[in-house]
Amino acid sequence: MTRSVIELRVSDEDRRVAWLATAAVGLSLVDAAIPSPLPGIKPGLANIVTLVVLARYGWGTAVWVSGLRVLAGSLLLGYFLAPGFFLSLTGTTLSLLALGLAHHLPGRWFGPVSLSILAAFAHIGGQLLLARLWLIPHDGVFLLTPVFAGAALFFGTINGLIAAKLLAEPAASEQHHA
Repeated sequence: MTRSVIELRVSDEDRRVAWLATAAVGLSLVDAAIPSPLPGIKPGLANIVTLVVLARYGWGTAVWVSGLRVLAGSLLLGYFLAPGFFLSLTGTTLSLLALGLAHHLPGRWFGPVSLSILAAFAHIGGQLLLARLWLIPHDGVFLLTPVFAGAALFFGTINGLIAAKLLAEPAASEQHHA
């Protein structure tokens, strides 16, 4: 009887993406546990991970981490392919597109805080547009824009400040080589 062994080689980059995605999913679960005064208003803690990944590893890795977060988070929270999944996917997609464009702007004017605020506005803007087009076919949904914009500004600022603090410290890979 022969025995075949499948050897799986996992690169350091794959491990890094997996760990970062796991951190983002964990923060999404924390987000889901926080009571919200209005559906759709959440701190967006996983966006801290996205900002750190964007700064340290680039846009492509940020897309992978965010995509895995949306997929795994929706599966764990039980809303995969439900409206909440599509709202999250739309917000994340627009947020990543905004970050991808803004990441090429001068760093002295567009650091973690301004990128976080921009991403938060893109995220909520995408969700409001999808809600209007699909779930609430009435322009009255846009009356919530000031509330959501205020939340995006507040949480975007807080998350950006946390990301800036994390980015000010050397990456784990840099600490091992020092």
